[in-house]
Formats: sequence, C-alpha cells, structure tokens
Amino acid sequence: MIAPSRFLAWLLIPLAALCSTRLLADTVEGAPQALHGLDYIAADYPQTVQAGRVIKESGYRDQLDSLKAVQGLISAMPAKPEQGALLQGVNSLRNAITERQDGADVARQSRQLAAKLAVAYEISQAPIITPDPTRGAPLYAQHCSVCHGDAGAGDGPAGVGLTPPPSNLRDSVRMDHLSLYAIYSTLGLGIEGTDMPAFADQLDDRQRWDLATYIASFSAAPDAGAVEKTYNIADLARQTPAEVQAGEGPQAAAAYRAQRAQPPQVKRGPAQLLDYTAATLDKSIAAYRAGDHDQAYDLSVAAYLEGFELVESSLDNVDANVRKDTEKSLMAYRQSLQDGLPVAQAQQRLDTAKGKLKESAGLLGSDGLSWSLSYISGLLILLREGLEAILVLAAILAFLRNTGQQSAVRSVNVGWCLALLAGLATWGLAAYVIDVSGSQRELLEGATALFASVMVLWLGVWMHDRRHAAAWQNYIKSSLVGGGGRFGFAILAFFSVYRELFEVILFYETLWLQAGPAGHNAVLAGGATALVLLVGLAWVILRGSAKLPLSLFFSINAALLCALSVVFAGHGVKALQEAGIFGTRPVPFFEFDWLGIHADAYSLSAQMVAIIAIIVLYGRSWLTQKRRVQVS
Repeated sequence: MIAPSRFLAWLLIPLAALCSTRLLADTVEGAPQALHGLDYIAADYPQTVQAGRVIKESGYRDQLDSLKAVQGLISAMPAKPEQGALLQGVNSLRNAITERQDGADVARQSRQLAAKLAVAYEISQAPIITPDPTRGAPLYAQHCSVCHGDAGAGDGPAGVGLTPPPSNLRDSVRMDHLSLYAIYSTLGLGIEGTDMPAFADQLDDRQRWDLATYIASFSAAPDAGAVEKTYNIADLARQTPAEVQAGEGPQAAAAYRAQRAQPPQVKRGPAQLLDYTAATLDKSIAAYRAGDHDQAYDLSVAAYLEGFELVESSLDNVDANVRKDTEKSLMAYRQSLQDGLPVAQAQQRLDTAKGKLKESAGLLGSDGLSWSLSYISGLLILLREGLEAILVLAAILAFLRNTGQQSAVRSVNVGWCLALLAGLATWGLAAYVIDVSGSQRELLEGATALFASVMVLWLGVWMHDRRHAAAWQNYIKSSLVGGGGRFGFAILAFFSVYRELFEVILFYETLWLQAGPAGHNAVLAGGATALVLLVGLAWVILRGSAKLPLSLFFSINAALLCALSVVFAGHGVKALQEAGIFGTRPVPFFEFDWLGIHADAYSLSAQMVAIIAIIVLYGRSWLTQKRRVQVS
C-alpha cells in the first residue's frame, strides 16, 4: 500500500524518527520523516476537507495529529537560522487546517513548507541515476501487486479486508498531489499502523526510485509526453503534477505526468556512476557516525556494486593501476566499518577512496566513452572472459577426440550449448522479469567460480590418473561408455561457459549504456573481433593437441586444468568479498588479475587450499602408480 487515508499515524511514534538513517543516511535525523509528513498532508487534505466541510472526520484528525508530530520532529532537529521560520510555518499550516481552508491552498502551503525544510536541512530529493520504470515493473509485481493489484487499482487479493484498504494508484486526483520523491520515501519508510511495509532493507536506493517511477505510470497517459519542454530529473522528482498544472496549464501537467513515469534516459556515463558511488559512500559514513554500523556497511557495499564496479572494465583499459588502487581504497573503507574502527579513521579511509574515485572520473571523462575505448573494451571483455572457457572446453574436447570418444564429445557440446541458453535466459530474467542486484550478481559469480574450481581440479586429477594408455583403456571399459563420465564432462562444460557468459553479459550491458548510440558500433566491432580471435585460438589449441602423444597430452591438460582451478578459487573468493559476504585482509603480495592472484589473505588462502589439494591428490596418484609398477 502506498498511502491510505490514515497513513500519517506512524509519525506519532517516536521510534520512526530513529529509523531515518535507513532511508537517507546523509540527512539530519528526523528530517526525512518530517518532509514525508508534509508531502502527504498536501496530498490527503484536499480529499479530507472540501468547501469548508470535513468529509472524512478520521482523516481530518490525522492531519492535525500528524502536523503535531512534524512540529516535534522539526523542534528536535539541530538548531539552524531557518528553524524558527519553519516552526512558524507549521503553526500557520495548523491554523489553515483548523480553519478548514480550501484544499488547494493548504496543499500549496504544505508543499512550500516542505521545500523550505528540504533546503534548510539539505534533504536530497532527486535520484543520482535516472530511474528506469522497466526495472521497476518486476519489482512492483514481486512486492506490490498482491495488495494493489496488477493494474494498481488497489484490488489485489491480499488487500481484501485490510483497514485501511490499499491505495488506488490510478487515482490521478490524489497522485497529482504526490511528488515522485514522496512515493520513493514511502517505499523506504513504510507506513506505521497500516499494512504498508518498509522496503529499505529489501530494495536499495536505485530500486526504490525505479519502482516509484513505475507506480507513477498508473496515473499518467503514455501518449501525453510529446511536448517541446523536457523536465530534468530534479524537477520530475520534487514537483507534483498539480503544481505544474497550476503554473503551466493542463497540457504541461499531462506531459509532466508522462515524463516522470518514463524519465528521459540520459547516457549512464562513468561520471554518473562514480557520482552515485561517492554519494552513497557519504550516506554510509553518516550512518556509521549515527551508530548504525550494519546500514553503513550495506551502503558501502551498494556504493561499490551499483557504481564503481560497472566502470571497472572500462577503467582497466585506460589505467589498470588506478582501477586497482581505487578498488583497494573502497575495500579498505568497507573493512574499517566491519572492524568497527573509530569514525575519524573510517572518515580518513573514505577521503582516500573519494580521492581515487575523482582520479578515475578524470581518466574516464564525463561524456561517456570514446570510439576507440568502446572498441577496446568490447574486444578485451569478451577475449578475457572467453579465453578461460575456451581453455577448459578445448582441453576436454581434444582429450575426448584423441581417445575416440565421440559420444562424450556430443555430451560436452550439449553442456556448453545449454550454458549459452542459460546465459541468455539469465539476461532476459534480469532485464525483464526480476531485478538482480549487484550483490546477487557477485554472489552467483563467486559461487559458480568456486564450483568450477572444484570441478576443474577434479578433471585435472582425473586426467593425470589416466595419462597412461593402460589406465585409460580400463576406464573406457568401466565408466565412460556407461554414461557417468559423459555427464560429468557435460556439467563441467556447462558451468565453465555459464560463469564466463554471466560476466560478459553484465559487462556488455554496462558498456553498451556507457558508450551510448555513437559507440554501439564500436562495441559490436570489438566483440566481433574478440569472437574471431577466440575461434582461432580454439582451432589452434585443438589442432595442436591432436598431434601430441597421449601421455604428454594428458599431463599438459592436467597441469592446465589444475592451474585454472587455482585461478577460479581466487576469482570466486574476490567476488564473494565484493558482494559483502565477508571482509578483506590486504597483505603485502603481488597481484595478477588474469591468474586470480590478489593481495588479500582470504583470496590467497583459498588458492593455497587449492594448491594443497592438488599436491595431496597428485601425491596420492603418484603413490598409487608407484605401487602398481612394483606389483607388476
């Protein structure tokens, strides 16, 4: 539910003020709630009092009670020169409500007071990244439709019998008095005393803005946006259609409704993403300073995953050292929160990270990527991610063809083809059905990488055990023909390709937005070039391996796969660290991203475990072979 008539009762509970940092951690405690209350007084009063008569007695009482709560919130805020004027404004608004003045006048007075409050206490009312209603649609279906109905009419099956009932989001008269920010803040705070929950813990900042724009679409005419004026995102977030209609007329209001429901999408360049990271980090340190360490940590994770991580591949192609230094500084700040360091030390690390972000922004520029950088990024993304999958597949296929197991080759081909289909399905689900957060992306990537590490190690040791012709022939008779071995190969092929394809889709989606229409051909050209190179590499590897003696071929493949197991272990742990599953522990050690080597104790420990496993398993294999020779 978005706003039933008794929505403001929650403001009477002081505990709500203590939760403000969960919505806007960079603002004064209680300020978002006070602003939220004023916004909804402006929206609900016109339907409560008409022509000097109270239409809804309970709603009218809620108006007065809520205004009293707003007054208490403003009185408790830090002293500022504007505070006295704000309290006088509250008194004037109370007099207007008590005198049952015209709804439009009271709504205007409440909105003006809210604007003064936002300026005085620096409440950010606009999103940093332009909201996208297509991302909001699956969120609405998942979280809201059960009460508000698929079309937003308040007729969802779970809303039957609720008191107050779910809001009708198609009620244009009422929605015209709500700003986009008011909808967004309600999604974060919920409504105490009703069945409208707070989604701040389930939806991040960007998701709530995306969902707010989708909700706004229910009261907008989609064909009304064809006018000369284009509203910027700040105006779309702060103003209401009623204010636009009063100042510019009905046609402009219709266009405004359409544009706030479908904000003009600007190119999501590096500067915008890095600004999002910096702003979210500011919220994080404010929450940490207020004592909310969990929220501070969650915000630091979101700052990285939804901002900086999306420009990493582009920055890597400009200056890999700057990318590494920036990533380390962001992780160091995050770790300071997890370790509970004093605020001054956390702030110092944050300042260092923001300095690195500024340096990164300077390298990437604010107008998006150049043609050459778009091409190089498109080339290296696919080449880098595809090479690992090619090595695994080529090793398996060459191995099976050298040993005449064409039926098993077909199983492997089925495995990687299914991985392609699964990758496309993942992209479709993430784009059109569900919203995959940055944390979920990294969690999936990390889990898949660790699973691939185990599978590749298994295959490497398996090949080593059968490097001799006699051992191979015995296995042919006992296992592979029966199908168990073919299934294992198919599973390994699937996960090896799916893991890399998942990263390619993520990076290309971001690169496509950053490059903009002018750079799309460059991205496609880079990807096509990489595809040709990968096909050529696969052909060379397969052709070369076919000429090797069976024993030497098995040994080379086994060594290669075991090396990949160590690489995947390092990548998997790093992805889980980026997802915020556990922290970082930097150590003095060299780094080599392509080999998954990172100067971190956890990542290196995982790789050490993989190396020990290789030594133990290969040692066991050597001892078994030695005993076999002695017996014979």
